[in-house]
Amino acid sequence: MGETFLTIENVTKSFGPTTVVRHVDIAIDKGEFVSFLGPSGCGKTTTLRMVAGFEGPTTGRILIDGKDVTNLKPNQRNIGMVFQSFNLFPHMTALQNCIEAPMTVLKMSRSEAETRAAELLAMVGLSEKKGHYPAQLSGGQQQRVAIARALAMRPKIMLFDEVTSALDPELVGEVLQVIRRLAKEHDLTMLMVTHQMGFAKEFADRVCFFASGKICEQGPPAEFFSKPKNERTKQFLHAVLEAG
Repeated sequence: MGETFLTIENVTKSFGPTTVVRHVDIAIDKGEFVSFLGPSGCGKTTTLRMVAGFEGPTTGRILIDGKDVTNLKPNQRNIGMVFQSFNLFPHMTALQNCIEAPMTVLKMSRSEAETRAAELLAMVGLSEKKGHYPAQLSGGQQQRVAIARALAMRPKIMLFDEVTSALDPELVGEVLQVIRRLAKEHDLTMLMVTHQMGFAKEFADRVCFFASGKICEQGPPAEFFSKPKNERTKQFLHAVLEAG
């Protein structure tokens, strides 16, 4: 920790007359795991998509390891992103899903890509499923393939967007377990939009609370959850924890 790796600098995003992200400023250290919390429509996912390069900021800039990547395409940023809806290719097996991009983008040989994919599928507990198609896998298994596929590109930053929200409750744990392992065993900088408060509390290094397109409050989880300072943060936590 201590070495800034990702900087989101005064970033704003508008879609027509509607501004969804307002002057977001944050510096994230190499290897840091940051959770984005907040109500729906508050700008969390849009911020993540701008870091990935799927959306361009209206104002501001994004730097990775000191390099301005604001105008670079997603495949030029060395970032892996996992979505809530898995987004696997239905006509490809788990293994094929994991080798396609490394071969196309990184120009890996098929044998090297397959070796790496097999290692990653083993890491997410799916060695025996590498020949299965997405329709033959549970939602949790599909999401774990999606994580392996993102890691196959050797990213320095991993982004997780509500990766458990489309899963049945009993499948959530298996996906979070994989992310937990990544946090502990790999030197990845990770950003995670999540509604899993317990997971954020236990595993994030920092929690950022978004409301109305801004980061209203941020800090270490122990402090954030036990002594929130912002009134909007208090309301959100009270509502979520009461509901839970």
